[in-house]
Amino acid sequence: MTNFLHHEFDLSANDTVEVALDNQANVRLLDDTNFLLYKSGKQHRYHGGLAKTSPIRIAAPHAGHWHVVIDLGGYAGTVRASASVLQGA
Repeated sequence: MTNFLHHEFDLSANDTVEVALDNQANVRLLDDTNFLLYKSGKQHRYHGGLAKTSPIRIAAPHAGHWHVVIDLGGYAGTVRASASVLQGA
């Protein structure tokens, strides 16, 4: 399994997650089921994708418990990131 940064949030339907990066990286917003699939290297569904600019904002498609995963897609290097919730954004 690739290394990744992980943040968890309980989001409302109108919330947006803002992720600030110091390098381009993959940023995924996943529900519990898809996070488990991601961790086990299986096919999963997510919101987001490759972030070439910072910050990236991803809207929660519905209320619930969400995971934000940041990784380099197997490429060498490092990334630092912070994630926060913009309520009702």
